[in-house]
Amino acid sequence: MKILIIGSGGREHAIAMALSKSPNQNQLYALPGNPGIEEYCECIEIDVSDFEGIKNFAKSNKIQLVIVGPEVPICDGISDYLKEHRVDVFAPSQEASKLESSKKFTKEIAFENNIPTGKARWFNKITDASEYLNKIEAPYVIKADGLAAGKGVAICENLKDANLSLKDIFNGKFGSGQSVLIEEFLYGEELSYFAITDGREILPLIGAQDHKRLLDKDEGPNTGGMGAYCPPPILSSKLEGKIMNEILEPTMHGLRKRGVEYKGVLFAGLMVKENKPSLIEYNVRFGDPETQALLMLMKSDFTELLQETVNGNIKNYNLEWQKKRAITVVLANEGYPYQYNKDAEIYGINDAETNPNVKVFHAGTSMMNGTLVATGGRVLNVTSVAETLDLARERAYSAIEKISYKGKVYRNDIAWRALGKNT
Repeated sequence: MKILIIGSGGREHAIAMALSKSPNQNQLYALPGNPGIEEYCECIEIDVSDFEGIKNFAKSNKIQLVIVGPEVPICDGISDYLKEHRVDVFAPSQEASKLESSKKFTKEIAFENNIPTGKARWFNKITDASEYLNKIEAPYVIKADGLAAGKGVAICENLKDANLSLKDIFNGKFGSGQSVLIEEFLYGEELSYFAITDGREILPLIGAQDHKRLLDKDEGPNTGGMGAYCPPPILSSKLEGKIMNEILEPTMHGLRKRGVEYKGVLFAGLMVKENKPSLIEYNVRFGDPETQALLMLMKSDFTELLQETVNGNIKNYNLEWQKKRAITVVLANEGYPYQYNKDAEIYGINDAETNPNVKVFHAGTSMMNGTLVATGGRVLNVTSVAETLDLARERAYSAIEKISYKGKVYRNDIAWRALGKNT
């Protein structure tokens, strides 16, 4: 089967790995891809925003399925565009993707369908937003309404910082024309939950916990994610049932009431307190770096799963997982998520992967004159699996010691919630 993966990060590298395991002997392409993805795919130099170029490539190469990794092309409508040209694509429509591109839209769905979530108000003017802040108590949750690469959320302990966050958003830090949501702060433990839907049925995948903050002990600025592990101990079968019955199924019902069909990944960011889940936000694609850990545990044929989703036929799909634990630790560039070091030569990936239970996914790497260099904010994702989370963590950090490049930074406490360890 000929499959095209759109994207260039660690998530797309993991997707390529999972597709390569299919007994169908897939012929894989990636655009633009990265040096790690080349292990499985032919990489094509087409920009992810060039919908016509992508369509022309898919047509001329008889691509049978396009898988879209990042949120921006999804929210810009690539699924609708490709379907209009009779190209099968695994990604929700532009209207359905408002679950991620508009936090206001998600809150409306939640409020209309009695989905547990925090109170929220949205504002188009900074004066109105600032006035509202004066009426509520800290901590303040300030969110840019639209896409912000995982960095458009500020949790502020005082009014001064909250107003500075408002100014950042209204001054265009996360894109021009952004409105603001001010939300109730929810207490508890965060959880990422993944499911796949074919428009009618919802198939649970697996839960994970990620680490958004840059520094150990969940300190520092928000990032796109500094590590993840799955499945988390917090996710009991009882809690999973509540997530499905109280959050995911009502969301799908709410979309259908609005005449919106949703096909693809449904990724819910949740807060759990006393075994009760509340919706924080939705993403409309596989998470990064959660996917790197998740797909290391999948036993089922990933290609078949995506095909059945696109074909609307997952009702009786039997999804199987390894009875193991997986962890991903992100290696970043010093200065991320702001200005960071670039073009440092990377050493030691082959040594890190001598353990068959370890896989190093490329996130922000390039080849320069035949040399592998670190060019992105998040550079590599070191992922390992084991029978226990403790052992998986030990393997990941042992592998990290074998990798070097100037400016390498990472968190030392990934999975601390599950293991009760801060270092």
